[in-house]
Amino acid sequence: MSRYVFKMPDLGEGTVTAEVVEWKVKVGDTVKEDQIIAEVMTDKAAVEIPAPVSGRVVSLTGAPGDMVAVGAELIAFETGQSAQEPAAARVAAPAAAAPAVKPAPAAGDQDFGATTRVMASPATRRKAQDAGVDLARVSGTGAGGRISARDLDAVIAGKSTPAARPALRAAREGTDEIKIIGVRRVIAERMSAAKRNIPHFAYVEEVDVTELEALRQHLNFRLGKGAPSLTYLPFLVAALVRVLEGFPQCNAVHDAERNVIVRHRAVHVGIATQTPDGLKVPVVRHAEARALADLAAEIRRVSEAARSNKSTREELIGSTITVTSLGRLGGIASTPVINAPEVAIIGVNKAVLRPIVLDGAIAVRRIMNLSSSFDHRFVDGFDAAAMIQALKERLEHPATIFIQD
Repeated sequence: MSRYVFKMPDLGEGTVTAEVVEWKVKVGDTVKEDQIIAEVMTDKAAVEIPAPVSGRVVSLTGAPGDMVAVGAELIAFETGQSAQEPAAARVAAPAAAAPAVKPAPAAGDQDFGATTRVMASPATRRKAQDAGVDLARVSGTGAGGRISARDLDAVIAGKSTPAARPALRAAREGTDEIKIIGVRRVIAERMSAAKRNIPHFAYVEEVDVTELEALRQHLNFRLGKGAPSLTYLPFLVAALVRVLEGFPQCNAVHDAERNVIVRHRAVHVGIATQTPDGLKVPVVRHAEARALADLAAEIRRVSEAARSNKSTREELIGSTITVTSLGRLGGIASTPVINAPEVAIIGVNKAVLRPIVLDGAIAVRRIMNLSSSFDHRFVDGFDAAAMIQALKERLEHPATIFIQD
């Protein structure tokens, strides 16, 4: 029998600490080599940690949300013959990491394991029992929902209570405390830093996407049975690629350490994606070299990988400009937060039918707003507005998206 100590590994790129997100094992568990024992997170990505040996877990360092230094003890195993003894023959040591405690339901929440207190007199209760009536299903018309003999008689007679009032809702008490860990912690830190350090310039423009919608519907009609439909996003990205050729200052990142703006010739588009773990931004690389169908497929692939937590680290870094969309929840306008160190983000709002004046007459057109934010330190307001106007022109005349200038 021997004790094997596994230390927090070096996860690369200058990482000095990592956050414990979730333990997959507990003290006393017997694990096999390469079994996933924990999920940790750096500022770059979430990482699953496999067991380096087979053995019994004897200690864990840190609870979810705690930071553990690289090189510090993370987990200890008991290896050798005794580690394979049946669990019943061992006494497990106290857990080093506190187990998550599920908060009790607040008053008023549904709890199907609890009984409901019914207000009724003993005589009414006896009568209900003799008649086989569940008083919990009877609406009381008395004070505070008290069930009267008249209420019960109406139910027994098969009649609804004329003056029945809905049961009073119970007041809710208490609070739930949710520790900010994992992806949510990283999101909070990055959003705070972006708003604190970047002077945002917001610009909203109205776009008539009637012709774009007609093209989209036409192309979707031609798709094979079962093929995913085209959304607005691949058209927007295709148009954005063309527009950025004339506005290279918007396809850039700010290297604060070197105090330089790095303009990229390639367009690596971040696709802001809502996931069960929070907002992630997977990257469609070299959007400038992709046809429409390829763009649509890659946007779908990286988004689904992010939602299912299957994205690789490389798929979540390196974007040069970000597109964000709330889909049907897109509202009229929004103020997207820049995905630092980028200098621009384009937000897509909901497309709806609106009456507008067209050629001196009222017409119903499909209108969609673009909500954008720019780093005002490096992108002037005039250039930001001009870029969105150029994007608007491409989207309103979708043939220009595909015609080489």
